[in-house]
Amino acid sequence: MIKHSGIICFLVFSIIFTFTSRISAQDSLKFKQETGFYFSWGYNKDYFSKSDIHFKDSGNDQYDFKLIDAKSKDLPGFKDILKTDLSIPQYVCRLGYYFKRKSQFGIELNFDHAKYIVYDNQTLRVTGQIRGRAIDKDTLVDNNFIHLEHTNGANFLMANMLYRIKIYESANHNSALSLIFKTGMGTVIPKTDVTFMGTRLDNKFHIAGFIAGEEITVRYRIYKGLISEFSSKNAYVNYFNALGVGTAKVSHSFFTTMLILTLGYQF
Repeated sequence: MIKHSGIICFLVFSIIFTFTSRISAQDSLKFKQETGFYFSWGYNKDYFSKSDIHFKDSGNDQYDFKLIDAKSKDLPGFKDILKTDLSIPQYVCRLGYYFKRKSQFGIELNFDHAKYIVYDNQTLRVTGQIRGRAIDKDTLVDNNFIHLEHTNGANFLMANMLYRIKIYESANHNSALSLIFKTGMGTVIPKTDVTFMGTRLDNKFHIAGFIAGEEITVRYRIYKGLISEFSSKNAYVNYFNALGVGTAKVSHSFFTTMLILTLGYQF
């Protein structure tokens, strides 16, 4: 599903860009120029591809094995938005800037507080060695064996380049509709919670890898500076140095598709 979503998103991106890029510079001057800084806050729903997860400890506890094609889920927490701290559900925040001379271009720093949880009670192929014993067989992966989640955030921090195309603007310039293409890369800063053979460790925040991706965004300027954006984001995420139990390290990579809704203000 994730790979197909990425292909469809890329095709839509290409078709829309081909047609909308034909809007002449003269037509674009009809729109009021939006430049300067903006800030937005919102929430996300995420989908993850399967992942081969590598656990390795060469220190106190000797093991080196992989879970093959592990399935995972997110934890949106939308029902708790009004009941708890606004930062507990899967939130996002964006800080961006549109240039004055070339107002269709901009830059953005964005942070996605996604949550990644490996399903318990999966039967997965496990290969490698655990405490001196070789293993290569289908195994029930439950809390008595191992559990992995990045639930105080898989935490994607990215810097993006932006290209904006105005589609519509009201006669009084108070509201407008735009299509925005974003592409960039950055780092992941998870707080990884791992259980291995009954021992659990909720680790500290840690720079653990990188992320690269793109977004297609529909932006609506509701009234003057008030804006709302709906985005579809596709990214490749690689955790090559996440923290495990004790001296262990965890590494894995996956593709993600994110649906994002934000509300913000263009200064």
